[in-house]
Amino acid sequence: MSIATFGFLFLGICLNAVAQLLLKAGTNAVGAIHLTADNWFPTGIKLATQLPILGGLACYVISVLVWIVGLSRVDVTIAYPLLSLGYIINAIGAWYFLGEAVSVQRLLAIGVIIVGVALLTRS
Repeated sequence: MSIATFGFLFLGICLNAVAQLLLKAGTNAVGAIHLTADNWFPTGIKLATQLPILGGLACYVISVLVWIVGLSRVDVTIAYPLLSLGYIINAIGAWYFLGEAVSVQRLLAIGVIIVGVALLTRS
């Protein structure tokens, strides 16, 4: 895999991770969502007007476009497992930006992912 191809894939993964963090920040601002027949529309409007949610959706769109470019250059059996790098990026981002706890068990799981991705990219 060339550096350019990895760059497109990694950018897509990073944008996807940022999208998740922005969506979570937007839902944190709104609070827990409990949809009912009476509140689905006002809740939808409240969510649609949250800037972090709009930013997250924009990141998703851009990530798909970048991912398609990367995917056109490499086998899906290589590209798709690379998405697991998003777990690492999200865990770090959720801890740093959202104040979420990262336990020892989660860190060990992230270590296993890193080993798996390293093995995959060498094949």
